Amino acid sequence: MRLVFAGTPEFAERALDALLQAGHEVILVVTQPDRAAGRGMHAVESPVKRLARRRGLDVYQPYSLTDPASVAPLAAAHAELLVVAAYGLILPQAVLDCAPRGALNIHASLLPRWRGAAPIQRAILAGDRETGITIMKMDAGLDTGPMLAQRTAPISEQDDAGTLHDKLATLGAAMIVAAVSDMAAGEARFTPQPAEGVTYARKIDKRESAIDWSRPAAELARLVRAMRPVPGAATTFAGGSLKVWHAQAVDGIGTPGDILDAGAHGIIVACGEGALAISELQRAGGKRLSAAEFLRGKRLAPGARFGAPPREG
Repeated sequence: MRLVFAGTPEFAERALDALLQAGHEVILVVTQPDRAAGRGMHAVESPVKRLARRRGLDVYQPYSLTDPASVAPLAAAHAELLVVAAYGLILPQAVLDCAPRGALNIHASLLPRWRGAAPIQRAILAGDRETGITIMKMDAGLDTGPMLAQRTAPISEQDDAGTLHDKLATLGAAMIVAAVSDMAAGEARFTPQPAEGVTYARKIDKRESAIDWSRPAAELARLVRAMRPVPGAATTFAGGSLKVWHAQAVDGIGTPGDILDAGAHGIIVACGEGALAISELQRAGGKRLSAAEFLRGKRLAPGARFGAPPREG
């Protein structure tokens, strides 16, 4: 099928690669403009753009799609179908109307749960036991269109935003190939989304990564997983910032933020309910360290705190 593909990050790259391997003709790839990143703040191409360039595909990088001139290249492609995956900009109706078969979106949740920008992180934060992929036909609403296909994926206690992203990217790539085949064969059947169960996955604000030790340990363990690999769950220690990369909820009683125990087994920190056993952490400007490495040459007296200068023994 003759396609226009719109997407930006690795999640979308996998879908584009799968469509190309399936033999579909991608006339135009639409992706976000290059962004400055790294210490040198050099322009960095998106994963989708890098793949498109390797495959010799035409690439279009508008800063917005709100005026007729910006939509013109999509209309000129004369595609049968638009496929969208984590593009990063709201697509106006004029864009959705560019292809006679409309636009299919790969959404990383079981709609109508977690409509919006950050469904993977929100599912982990909420303690959901499963998530999945929904292939939907796009309309003018926010992830409100009718569904073509939906498949579930479990969320394990070990999953973080990175591992769950990878599971769903692989699942989404396989599902969009099947969905486009169904569209080409005239076998696509769409179902309206249920009216019940709607939730919204707003974009993650970096301020949400701060650890509030007054919260239950189980909730904070999910926060650590949801903020890994970026931006990392953050706290303070010894007057400086620190990121917690791996932790689990355990039994414990104490004033929130107090270090109840510390050793090779982990650093046990009291929470509003239970305690958090930290097994990997990182000082600002340093490298990630196991709890044992972090404590090497330093003994922390019981009662030392996260969120305040510690009392060292």
